[in-house]
Amino acid sequence: MRILARLCMTADGYVTTPDGWPPQIIDPTHGPGSHGVAEFLRTCEAALMGRTTFEPALAADRWPWPDLRVFVLGSRRPEGTPEHVTVDDDPVRLLERIRAADRGGDVHLIGGPRTIETYRALGVLDRLELVILPYLVGSGMRLTDSFDPATDLEFESSRPLPGGSVEIVYRVPSKH
Repeated sequence: MRILARLCMTADGYVTTPDGWPPQIIDPTHGPGSHGVAEFLRTCEAALMGRTTFEPALAADRWPWPDLRVFVLGSRRPEGTPEHVTVDDDPVRLLERIRAADRGGDVHLIGGPRTIETYRALGVLDRLELVILPYLVGSGMRLTDSFDPATDLEFESSRPLPGGSVEIVYRVPSKH
């Protein structure tokens, strides 16, 4: 089981729009599986995220993770959370629950930056994939505001994506 973070960010470094939405929503090429996410998800069996990322899914027209087990790091279970979703406020205990449910696939660690940094600091983040979008938004949340600047990243690959985006993949060496 590998823990893989993949997120879109604008060319000026924001992982959300000024109003808090994922920046890919401003890209006309955005849709189910766009920005390389369909390929990425082929190896994933679970999704791990913080409560702030999870809660908007409860009001979505369709469940965003139909084929994945969902784990949420949060201090409370949001109203309307399906029973099959695991919620825990302790990142280590939640990781143990993910490992106990492991069937050999990867875990998609979905932003925000604080949740990604929590698991990077625990030494369990294996890969950070960034999709750089050809847009500038001027404000929002930056990935780097939450990440430890001493984080080592080892370049693994890059490739252009339709619509002018670029995927950059880094391996995150474990310090533990």
